[in-house]
Amino acid sequence: MANHKSSKKRIRRNAKRAEVNKSRVSRMRTFIKKVESAIMAGDAKAADEALKDVQPEVSRNVSKGILHKNTAARKISRLSSRIKALKKVA
Repeated sequence: MANHKSSKKRIRRNAKRAEVNKSRVSRMRTFIKKVESAIMAGDAKAADEALKDVQPEVSRNVSKGILHKNTAARKISRLSSRIKALKKVA
């Protein structure tokens, strides 16, 4: 257990931030799952629309420091390439 007043405050603050970050990550994953479910269903148009909703969400998490910039770029790239492949088949 922390003894200093500042370290006790830091523990409280870290707990609050962890909750906020957890909800933001969960929200992002939900958006990504919408894209993936549209891809699995074979609906390229719905997947494209869902991807347009995912991009600002992922970018927001980068700006908040939750995701690394390259991680976000990789996630978006992989989703868009899967949609592109889906369009090619259809």
